[in-house]
Amino acid sequence: MKRRTAKPTIESNDGMDIVVAGGSGFLGGALVQALRSGGHQVSILTRRPVKPGDVQWNPAETGAWVPAVQGADAVVNLAGEAIAGARWTPARKKMLRDSRLVSTRAIARAILSAARPPVLLSASGIGYYGTHDEQPLTEDSPPGEDFLATLCQEWERAALDAASVTRVVLLRTGVVLGTGGGALAELARPFKLFAGGPIGSGSQFVSWVHLDDWVGLAQWAIATPAVAGPLNLTAPTPVTNADLAHALGTAMHRPSFVAAPAFAVRLIAGEMADAAILNGQRVLPAKALAHGYRFEHPTIESALHSIFAPAG
Repeated sequence: MKRRTAKPTIESNDGMDIVVAGGSGFLGGALVQALRSGGHQVSILTRRPVKPGDVQWNPAETGAWVPAVQGADAVVNLAGEAIAGARWTPARKKMLRDSRLVSTRAIARAILSAARPPVLLSASGIGYYGTHDEQPLTEDSPPGEDFLATLCQEWERAALDAASVTRVVLLRTGVVLGTGGGALAELARPFKLFAGGPIGSGSQFVSWVHLDDWVGLAQWAIATPAVAGPLNLTAPTPVTNADLAHALGTAMHRPSFVAAPAFAVRLIAGEMADAAILNGQRVLPAKALAHGYRFEHPTIESALHSIFAPAG
């Protein structure tokens, strides 16, 4: 298919029309707030529109969301069921896959038929790489073969259907740390009970990113024409699970020596335990660093201090 000319990038001090699918979730909500504070017009695709700017969203059908997508300067696709919401039964795996592929394919089709295709940022995850030991992983590293890796590959291929007509950025997101949702609430719970510590061996790497930097990277990707394809949304200093536990204990003024044994984690989480908890990934934001992005919270200590330090 012949590539059509995408809309020119609008500088950050000019208002853009941006559509966000999944804009009411942990990541989407923070991104929408930042974009609106920056003077951009943001529409949220949602199945239950209740607020100004909400657009009725059903990816299985055409509707008002299609012209909203086609008239935007940029589309951010964050739609999909939470990976850690429940054990990965066959039915759960199907739900995870369908919730991502149906919505992403629908958005890509709408963009393909747009007169002036918007830039597309589409969610993915560092699960793309599969689990590893200490090997550094960048955007050029090959994919893994487990369930998460396969899911991310399918998800990205669906988004890349639009790459023939516009710039597509694949947001390979790590463990996002922030208040109001995400992984931190689960990580912090045992520390609040004075029972926190490493999980399993503690030697597995955790590739994390502060919510502020996740939002910053997403906005930067919209405004940076040179950024396309996979983009690792992780901090430049991944840490071991043991180091994360120590830093979390320090930030919360709690002990961090009560380890969670691997067998107990497997008993609770099933297949997800080895794919997402007990084995790690040392993922580096090579593309962001190469293109000049500066992290607000490059270290785990800085990130956790900003979250747990008392105000004032």
